Amino acid sequence: MSRIFGEVAALYDEIRPGYPAELVTALREYRGREFASVVDIGAGTGKATAALLALAAPITCVEPDPRMAALLEVKLPQVVVVNAAFEEWTPPAAGVDLIACATAWHWMDPASRNRRAFDALAPGGVLAVFHNRFEYADAAVSEAIDAALQAVDPTVEDRAVHWSLTDVSDSGLFADIEEREWHRFPVLTTQQYLQLMQTFSPFRRHSERDQRAALAGLTEALARFGGAITMDIRTVLTLARRS
Repeated sequence: MSRIFGEVAALYDEIRPGYPAELVTALREYRGREFASVVDIGAGTGKATAALLALAAPITCVEPDPRMAALLEVKLPQVVVVNAAFEEWTPPAAGVDLIACATAWHWMDPASRNRRAFDALAPGGVLAVFHNRFEYADAAVSEAIDAALQAVDPTVEDRAVHWSLTDVSDSGLFADIEEREWHRFPVLTTQQYLQLMQTFSPFRRHSERDQRAALAGLTEALARFGGAITMDIRTVLTLARRS
């Protein structure tokens, strides 16, 4: 499943939003000094990597899908790209200052992801797990979209807002665990929203027939909102330290 995004790598890179500049500021403040090394796990096409470049540290991107990794190499030639799963990657012996994971922590092995991250960090190193949640400024839009998707697959559920905070805390490995969040409110046309939907794993894991039904249902549901909707993109960041 972690490799299904490669089927639409170019669309993913074009339509998925990146991450706010405030996230990088929060990383700097939390660290208290500059980072000497950064590893971006599950880097995809580099949506988060592009923001992490502002840290002015060498970046290694670990990405399992060769199609996503190839696009990332072309887009950001200044970073090192390792085409491997996190579970297959060998960290440097001295550890790294920052392990970042953007909207990919749930793809890592639940039984070992926290331990692997902890062991890969240098003493005092930082784990940053963050993701964008795609919500809606208008409750009526949210209800219409939910109804259209539930009509195709009534089993789809969102993860809890604070699930990564809970996951990292429950590992019992890290210190100084904190959470931050930010909201952005971009306006998407119906076509842009339909393109965005085609990059989500709950959509991509379905048959082509169900995908067509979902897009048709969404088109019908959104027709009454004037051709555009206002998103509420909530970025949630969990920070933790190897002390």
